[in-house]
Amino acid sequence: MKRKTVIIIGNGMVGNKICEKIRSKSADIEIIVFSEEPIRAYDRVHLTDYFKTTNPEDLFLSKDEWYDENNIELHLNDPIIDVNTSLKKVFSLHGTCLSYDYLIFATGSEAFVPPIPGVNKEGVFLYRTIEDLDLIKAYATTASKGSVIGGGLLGLEAAKALVDLGMTDTSVIEFAAGLMPRQIDNAASSVLEAKLLTLGLKCLLQKTTVEIRGAEKIEEIAFSDGSILETDMLIISAGIRPRDELAKKIGLPVGTRGGIMVNAQMQTSIPDIYAVGECALVHDMIYGLVAPGYEMAEVAAAHILGIEKSFSGFDMSTKLKLMGVDVASFGDPFIDEPYALPIVFEDSHKGIYKRLNISPDGQRLLGGILVGEAAAYNILLQTVNNNLPLPENPAELLFEEKKSSGKPTSNGISALPDSALICSCEGITKAQICDAVRHQNCENADAVKKCTKAGSGCGGCVPMIKDLVSFSMKEQGKYVRNTVCEHFDLSRQELYDLIKIHELKSYDEVIDTLGRGHGCETCKPLVSSLLASLWNEMILRKGNDVAQDSNDRYLANIQKGGTYSVVPRIPGGEILPEKLIVIGQVAKKYGLYTKITGGQRIDMFGAHINDLPNIWEELIAAGFESGHAYGKALRTVKSCVGSTWCRFGLHDSVSFAIQIEERYRGIRAPHKFKSAVSGCIRECAEAQSKDFGIIATEKGWNLYVCGNGGSKPQHALLLASDIDSETCIRYIDRFLMFYIRTADPLTRTATWLNKMDGGIDYLRNVVVNDSLAMAATWEQDMQQLVNAYQCEWKVAVEDPNIRKRFVHFVNAPDEKDSNVRFDDFRGQKKAADWNAPVL
Repeated sequence: MKRKTVIIIGNGMVGNKICEKIRSKSADIEIIVFSEEPIRAYDRVHLTDYFKTTNPEDLFLSKDEWYDENNIELHLNDPIIDVNTSLKKVFSLHGTCLSYDYLIFATGSEAFVPPIPGVNKEGVFLYRTIEDLDLIKAYATTASKGSVIGGGLLGLEAAKALVDLGMTDTSVIEFAAGLMPRQIDNAASSVLEAKLLTLGLKCLLQKTTVEIRGAEKIEEIAFSDGSILETDMLIISAGIRPRDELAKKIGLPVGTRGGIMVNAQMQTSIPDIYAVGECALVHDMIYGLVAPGYEMAEVAAAHILGIEKSFSGFDMSTKLKLMGVDVASFGDPFIDEPYALPIVFEDSHKGIYKRLNISPDGQRLLGGILVGEAAAYNILLQTVNNNLPLPENPAELLFEEKKSSGKPTSNGISALPDSALICSCEGITKAQICDAVRHQNCENADAVKKCTKAGSGCGGCVPMIKDLVSFSMKEQGKYVRNTVCEHFDLSRQELYDLIKIHELKSYDEVIDTLGRGHGCETCKPLVSSLLASLWNEMILRKGNDVAQDSNDRYLANIQKGGTYSVVPRIPGGEILPEKLIVIGQVAKKYGLYTKITGGQRIDMFGAHINDLPNIWEELIAAGFESGHAYGKALRTVKSCVGSTWCRFGLHDSVSFAIQIEERYRGIRAPHKFKSAVSGCIRECAEAQSKDFGIIATEKGWNLYVCGNGGSKPQHALLLASDIDSETCIRYIDRFLMFYIRTADPLTRTATWLNKMDGGIDYLRNVVVNDSLAMAATWEQDMQQLVNAYQCEWKVAVEDPNIRKRFVHFVNAPDEKDSNVRFDDFRGQKKAADWNAPVL
C-alpha cells in the first residue's frame, strides 16, 4: 500500500511540533515541510534571548540531522505559492511540485503594521523573526533612544531587547489605558509600570501615534494629543495578523478579521486540508500562544491517523518574567462583582500586586492576576483548572509562596488529581511526571523534560515540575537536592564550594567549568553574588558586569524618574563637620535631593548617570567611600551615642559600631544585612531588629542575630551574652560566613534561621560551640575578605574602562537624558513623573 504523504506549509514552532506529533504516532507517513525562512524551526517564545546568546543554535528546536533521522523532507527558503485542491498538488516558489494526501497550513502570523505616515522610514522595525532581530541588533549600534509601539506581551519583550542592547532610554507606547490589557487590569498595570520605570523603561499610555517624522530615518514620533517623542529607532509590536493569504487564494473560508476557519478537528472546509496555530480560526478565536498551537498540532496529527480527538478551547493563562519582573494571569482575571468577589493585595513600595477572584459562595477560585511576585502561579492555576476547594480564609493563597519559600506546598500538589495538566504546551499530566520520577529514575526537571518533554515549551510549568519531582522523590524516601537552575546541577552551597575549590573568578569561568548553556536570570546574579562573597573583588571587572543585578551594574540604585542615588558610607553615624560640608557642597553643585536615613547616613537622590563618577570623585577626595546601598551587602551599623555622651551608656557603642562597620563593609551575602550597636538595654540603636545586633551589658556585650525590620518584622534572638569585643567579632565572623555559605539566594537572615532545623539552639551550637569544627576556617575566610576590601567607587573612578560605562548616550557621553525632569519639593527638587507628557 502506498504511503500517505503529509505536506506541512510552515516550519515555525507549531509546524515543527506537528512533525513530532505525526512521527511519534506513525513511521509510515511521509512528511514534507516547506518553509519561507532560510533557517529551520526556532524558539520564538524566547526570541529575546537571541540578543544574549553567543550561540544562536541554542534557539533551534532540533538539530539539523533530526529531520533526516526522522525521515522528514525539509525545504528551506522555498514557500508554497499555490495549491491545486482538485489534483492535491502544491507548487513552491522555486518550482517544486508535489502531491499530497493531507495538507496542513502552519503559516502562523505576521506583525500588524498600523497605517501610520512615515512607517517605512529607516530605523523602523518589526519584531517577529531572527532576521528582524539581526537588523535591530545592527541598527542599535548607531542609536541611543529606542521606542516600541505596543504594550502587550511581545511589545514588552521587544522593549526588554532594546534594554539588553544597552539602551537605557527606552519607551513603550500603548494605545490602551494600561500595559498588557488582555492579561491584567489597570491596577496591576500601574504597579507593573512603576516597576519597569525603576528599571529604565518608560511607558506612555493612552497614546495614539499619528506620524513618524524624520528626513529619511526616524527622528521623532508625533501623537494625537500634540506631544512628541524623540527617538532613534522604533519597533512595531501592535498585534498579529494571521497568515491566511494563500488559503484565501485557493478558496478556503477565512474569518472577517482573518484566520483560516477550521472545525474542532482542525479541518478546513476541504476535509484533507488542515490549519493549526496562529493562522487557524477555531471556535471563532485566534490563539496567539504556543501552547494552544501545540494542542492543535496534537489534534490534527491524531485525526489524520484515525484517532478521535478534538480541540475544545484552551486556557489562556500565562506567566512570564519581564526584565526580572514576574507577571501572570490565570483563569478569568477580569471577572468582577456580582459574579465574583475579588481579594486584592497591593504593595506599591515593593511593586507587588495580587488579585484573586473568588466565587460568590467563597468556595472556588475563578481567576486572578499576579505582578511582582508570582511564585504561587502554578498552584493557583491548578486550583482554578481542577476546581479545587479553597481554604477557610482564601486570602491566605495570596501569600502561599511566603509560607513555603516560593514553592507550592506538598499538600497543594498532593491534592491535584493525576489528570491535572501540568505542561499545557506538551499536554503532560501530573501522573506522567510522577511516573517518570518513580519508574524511569528521573530525579530532576531536566531529566523529566527529556523523558516527557514537559517544560520544553514556554517553560512556565518548570517550577511545578520541580516541586512534583521533589514530592515524588520524598514519597519514595529519596534525598532531594535543591539545584540552582537548569544550567547547574548543583545546590547553591555546592556551587559555592566548587567555585572556591577551583578558584573560579568570573561568571563565564563558572558556567564553562561547572554548568552548561549560557545561564539565565536566576543563576547569573546568584553566581555573581557567590563570586563577590568568595573573593570580594571589584564586581564590574572580569566580565561579571553583565551578570549583575541592574543596580550593581551602575553601583547605584536607579530611582523613580530615571536618576540614581548616591549614598556614601558614614560608619556608626559619626561624621566630621568638614565631611558634612562636602556633602552639602556636592548636593548643591549637582542639584541632588538630600535626606537623613534611618541608618544614620545621608542619601542624595536625582543624580544623572553621567554625573555619578564626578560626584564620587569629589566624595572620595573628601574621604568618603561607597555605602553599598545598591548591593546585597552590609548596609549600615547604627549606633547610639553610648558612654561617649549618654549618662546611661555602659560602653562606647559608637567606636564599636565603627569597628564593626569597617570590618564587614563591602562583604556580599545572599541578601542585604544590617547591624546596630546599643550602649545599654534602653536600645536606642534598635539592635534587636537587625540581622545582627549588639547591646552593651555591665559585663561586656550581648550578641543578637537574625532580626529583620523589613516587610515581616522579627526580633533578633540572643546568640551569646556578656562577651568581650574580640569574642563578639569572632562570633560575628562565624555567623556571617555560615549564613553566606548556606542561605538560599535573596534570603534574609531571619528567614534563613526560621527554616533551619534546630533553630537558634542549633545555630548557637555551630557558632559558639563550633559543633561543625568550622570556626577557624570561617574566621580565616572572613579575614581574607576583610583584607581584600576596596571601595568599588574608588576603583570605578580611577579605571577608565569602568568609568566610561557611566554615560546615557554612548555616542554623546556628556549629554544628559532630556526626559529626566524635576519638580519643586519643599525647597528641594524631586523627580517628575516620567510619563507626564513632553510638549
